[in-house]
Amino acid sequence: MSDATQDGALVVVDGLTVDFATGPESVRAVDGLSFSLAAGRAIGLVGESGSGKSTVAAALLGLHRDTGAEVTGSVRVGGTDVNAASPRELRALRGEVAAMVFQDPLSSLDPYYAIGDQIAEVYRVHRDVSKRAARARAVEVLDRVGIPDAARRAKSRPHEFSGGMRQRALIAMALACEPRLLIADEPTTALDVTVQAQILDLLHDLRRETGMGLLLVTHDVGVAAESVDEVLVMRYGREVESGPVAAVLSAPRDPYTRTLLAAVPRVDAPVVRERTPVAGTEAGTVAAEGPAPLLEAFDLRREFRRGKQTVSAVDGVSLSVRPGETLGVVGESGSGKTTLGRMLVRLLDPTGGRISYRGAEIGTVSEKELRPYRRELQMVFQDPVSSLNPRRSVGESIADPLRAAGALDETRLVSRVRELLERVGLDPDRYDRYPHEFSGGQRQRVGIARALAAEPRLIVCDEPVSALDVTTQAQVTALLAELQRELGLALVFIAHDLAVVRQVSDRVAVMRSGRIVEQGTVDEVYGAPSDPYTRQLLAAVPALDPGLADERREARRALREAVAKEVAAA
Repeated sequence: MSDATQDGALVVVDGLTVDFATGPESVRAVDGLSFSLAAGRAIGLVGESGSGKSTVAAALLGLHRDTGAEVTGSVRVGGTDVNAASPRELRALRGEVAAMVFQDPLSSLDPYYAIGDQIAEVYRVHRDVSKRAARARAVEVLDRVGIPDAARRAKSRPHEFSGGMRQRALIAMALACEPRLLIADEPTTALDVTVQAQILDLLHDLRRETGMGLLLVTHDVGVAAESVDEVLVMRYGREVESGPVAAVLSAPRDPYTRTLLAAVPRVDAPVVRERTPVAGTEAGTVAAEGPAPLLEAFDLRREFRRGKQTVSAVDGVSLSVRPGETLGVVGESGSGKTTLGRMLVRLLDPTGGRISYRGAEIGTVSEKELRPYRRELQMVFQDPVSSLNPRRSVGESIADPLRAAGALDETRLVSRVRELLERVGLDPDRYDRYPHEFSGGQRQRVGIARALAAEPRLIVCDEPVSALDVTTQAQVTALLAELQRELGLALVFIAHDLAVVRQVSDRVAVMRSGRIVEQGTVDEVYGAPSDPYTRQLLAAVPALDPGLADERREARRALREAVAKEVAAA
């Protein structure tokens, strides 16, 4: 695939190099990359953040033009020499020949205009048609990507769409002019597993029906296995390995590719979890078999007012967490996971039910009565950027719980923070650095260090690895497991990724629409799920085996067709 001289190829990239100026020096984002893509085929660019994947995708549409980037080498898309193309030729290329779907649809859609109007505007830029014809085309492509009641929903604004529907709308916009190439840059990163499966199935069906080529940018090896014919693994701007997806994933030649694959959590692989014995257990036993619960929730409820309506975010949840164990809470967006987690540590007050911590009622007590337990109940948030003050150093942010306790003088406090930084794998000399100077994985480590500063007994982790690469994700989950073994922590691990939850948990609770539909040990829930919703979630998890991925896709298609027939008959 590195031979980029194939005749008739839709995309031919030969020796692509991209340098970005950063002050007096420059950073090489892509270094001599070559590949080709035939019409109707799909290639996946796979690698961690900073590997250069998105830079390559942008180069195919000439998006580095006038940005100060230095682009060398040859890029030809649909016969157009992108680097030498005039502005007029680039406009014709974008939309008519190739179109791009970005990771974050909210930043790509205008919040003030209806979805249909935005698609119609793109269509009219490339086609000499009336406004009426453009609006009709917008409804047509929205219907094609599975937006129900497309004529009505075309009048909706982006905030009225769910995340998955917004991504479908972006795909519809890209399809409006019937491009020969679709470039999808991390199109499923922020989506639930079932919505992710729907988007990947949609891309596969569109490619099969239209014959368009697909270039998929992803850090998720499982997503690549589900979606592409060939894969190109990137690291530091260079090709590490490439070839047919089944061959690369089943017998990777390069150590880096093997590292990527080893870091991918699996729902079908054996899991061995070491636990430090706690009071009431024997060595090697799971904590769930021994001591009394550390924290319990009974019929927990939380309602929110929306205008004149009352919405139940959590509706009658009961669960327990024992010392030294991890309870995984899994479910799709809107299932109530985060609301539940915040109530468990009393960052949010319940509107009904009880919470018992170490045998004491804490769900309804005042803030003054809760104060003795505050240090013992901590939370690690999904987005460390929004939970860290950008104007304060990370050391000062970690020191906040220690200052609040007032137990240490300033010298000992700084020393303790440096110990915590080192404990979570960060250089203690970076005490005075600010959040923007850290990578995503490093910022999450800072969040963990801040939670540890209070010497907690229980930590609620709310989607702590959802935005991280698979290798960084593996590092953070390994750190949490190590801390749990050493400190005897109880963890509540909230996530929408079933594979990650399986890797880290002793017991699992599955949430849907504010309720727990199933809970039990990992082996019970994953090995023999009793609830249809749990089975649906598990069936949507990407498979690293392309053959198995095809079987699952066909099964999902058959299910959709059966449901459609039932609806039509009714």
